[in-house]
Amino acid sequence: MFQSDFVDFFSRIPWWVVPVLYVPTTIAFVALSVRAGVSLGIVALELGVGWLTWTLLEYWLHRTVFHWVPNAWWGERFHFFLHGVHHQWFNDRYRLVMPPAVSITIAVVLFSALSLVAGLLSAWITPSWVYAYFAGIVLGYMIYDCTHYYIHHAKPRTRLGLALRAHHNKHHHNPKYADLKYGVSATLWDHVFGTYGD
Repeated sequence: MFQSDFVDFFSRIPWWVVPVLYVPTTIAFVALSVRAGVSLGIVALELGVGWLTWTLLEYWLHRTVFHWVPNAWWGERFHFFLHGVHHQWFNDRYRLVMPPAVSITIAVVLFSALSLVAGLLSAWITPSWVYAYFAGIVLGYMIYDCTHYYIHHAKPRTRLGLALRAHHNKHHHNPKYADLKYGVSATLWDHVFGTYGD
């Protein structure tokens, strides 16, 4: 995909790298939340809200950023590297999950932004909410990447797995759904925003 073998090497990621990196990250941020004195019930709630936030981010990024082709000389190339390669080589086992250099950078920026918000709101709410909330977003990302890999490269047997696979395959392979069915690990936001189709 890239002329440089060095760059190409870092663009080819096996699926298991995602849980290796982000299971410990999720656990660490949940532990920080508990250590900050947040009750387990509130930690679970913040984790759930973080996961729900991720599902919206997943939908929004897929619908807007991943399918955006800038009207510039570099637009087609930008789109191809960002998401077009996945549509062209959807069976490539090593180009399905986001390279860690990208996902870690986004995670650092996101956590920094959440910490800034937590600091600004600290007069009204304790900043410790940011730990479990961020852990929920990370958990959601991990579920998304692993689900995406699974529905492309495994044979789902559960009703949910089969439904997610059918949903995503229609987006990939049926021109009628090219601008529909953006959810991968959850279809909630396709229903909310009218992009579910039939």
